[in-house]
Amino acid sequence: MLGVVGAGTMGAGIAQVFAGNDRPTTLVDVDAAALERGLASIQGSLARLVKKGTLTEEKSRAVLARIRTTTSLADLAGAELVVEAVVERLDVKEKVFRRLDEVCPPAAILATNTSSISITRIAACTKRPAKVIGMHFMNPVPVMALVEVIRAQQTSDETTRAVVDLAKALGKTPVEVNDSPGFVSNRVLLPMINEAIWCLHEGVAKPEAVDTVMKLGMSHPLGPLALADLIGLDVCLDILSVLQRDLGDDKYRPCPLLRRMVDAGLLGRKSGRGFYTYG
Repeated sequence: MLGVVGAGTMGAGIAQVFAGNDRPTTLVDVDAAALERGLASIQGSLARLVKKGTLTEEKSRAVLARIRTTTSLADLAGAELVVEAVVERLDVKEKVFRRLDEVCPPAAILATNTSSISITRIAACTKRPAKVIGMHFMNPVPVMALVEVIRAQQTSDETTRAVVDLAKALGKTPVEVNDSPGFVSNRVLLPMINEAIWCLHEGVAKPEAVDTVMKLGMSHPLGPLALADLIGLDVCLDILSVLQRDLGDDKYRPCPLLRRMVDAGLLGRKSGRGFYTYG
């Protein structure tokens, strides 16, 4: 059995991928309403696959049947591997990992889907640091092929091989990187998104113009502002704050416009409005 902690966008997507590859999966969230939303998200994703003809109704039902939901971390007592996908805050993640360390079997691998936080610091709060690793999926999880596999200072070769093999078995492409703020993906991506927001903040261009330049001029499938809306502006702010603090470089300083939008609750797709408005 595999486990996922956090039933938000990423956690629900990870659970869907696990269950879609014949793995019994337990999805945990302290909020029962979040579990309901997570399951609804999975059902909607599977329904779209059925509509496209890439999944049968029977297989869709089988995927859902493999997902068990619970509000108790104790229900992960039999897990072989757990992926944590909670809010991007070190104190919250450390609390989750300490509890997972207590309830999961000694052989279980504890992975985090963090976008930027030190895996080494997370591993250090457990009694099994060699079995702690970063397993960073991309959004939307069922669609995106990449999984960043991030080794903490303490992560063993055996743990790394097991997670790389699992990612391949899930149909993903694992890329190994070492523990550094933002890893590779967000250390490169978030400064670009932040600079796009600065362009908007300084009146260089409107959102549609910024995104069109990057799509047509640089062959990006999605413009940086639309991508920020997809990721969540609060998540973008959290990652940039980690990059600025841990790398000690003001080139990662979040644009004031980003801070204001997060303060206003304009978080992108999940709130219905960010740089664009969503139905």
